[in-house]
Amino acid sequence: MEHMPNWNELISELNEEAAKPSTDNNQTSPFDRIRRKYLNKLRDLTKRNVLAYYSGWLQKSSTPGVPPASLAINDNDMNGFMACLHRMDKSQGLDLILHTPGGDLAAVEAIITYLKKHFNGNMRAIVPQLAMSGGTMMSLACNEILMGKHSSLGPVDPQFNGIPAQGIIEEFGTALNDVQKNQSAALVWQPIIQKYSPALVGSCQKAIALAETLAISYLATGMFAKHLDPNADAKKAVQFFNNHGRTLMHARHIDANEALAQGLKIVPLEGDNTLQDIVLTIHHAFCHTFSSTGAVKIIENHMGIAMVDSIQHIQMIQPQHQKPTVAV
Repeated sequence: MEHMPNWNELISELNEEAAKPSTDNNQTSPFDRIRRKYLNKLRDLTKRNVLAYYSGWLQKSSTPGVPPASLAINDNDMNGFMACLHRMDKSQGLDLILHTPGGDLAAVEAIITYLKKHFNGNMRAIVPQLAMSGGTMMSLACNEILMGKHSSLGPVDPQFNGIPAQGIIEEFGTALNDVQKNQSAALVWQPIIQKYSPALVGSCQKAIALAETLAISYLATGMFAKHLDPNADAKKAVQFFNNHGRTLMHARHIDANEALAQGLKIVPLEGDNTLQDIVLTIHHAFCHTFSSTGAVKIIENHMGIAMVDSIQHIQMIQPQHQKPTVAV
């Protein structure tokens, strides 16, 4: 088995790559060349299409000039997926490597619909470290999820500007109950309730229902399709992932064992050392790219086709006013 470099060895390999004399064949960044080298090795191993969706939120979330929306799943990502899927042999299926904090629910739904149409549902999610929220929703749309002992999924309950939709509904319910019992409690609750816009509770209810409907549909028609009762098993699993009262916090890390306990088809990365080593090397290569360059998000396939959002690019297209979005 070919040795795959660890974190420090990859730094040495990057330095060696950067020291090579410039030629017509290596005009790209050494970071780009190293990432694509190992994405291609994964392709050689699995004989499947490989597509990595990577956010640099762990490295760039506190960097000046990087709006949070650029690090999350958004509608602009569709352009990267379109570019990366072009010329792929769709009959070979897709291995989707995910590392993301989540993002806009509408964008997540559109991307999943697009991928499922192209690959007829023949998709595997690979989670080297974190596929949170909307990343979990994308994982639920795959036939199986490859996770290591260090990998985590997360809850998919919708958020309104970072506030749990279910939490908003609970707060309104508590306020109503308190005021009904004691009219003077209205003086305490009034400044709190005034923070929320009209129809917010109804919007929260609809967002929760949409997230539940989507997650159940993805599981019932994909991962759970061969179960005796796919819809019932999907509903049971989604009762955990889309329930703020059970997961308690949106940033909750759900490991492979917990995901397995909810009925998901989890394949341990540790079961195939060669596969695990390549996946972790790919993950480290993306992390080094975010730490050492202006890249904030990368969508890239095994053929070297990529869309890279950088700090400079994001600053040019950053809108002056951002509308509230429903995120997962």
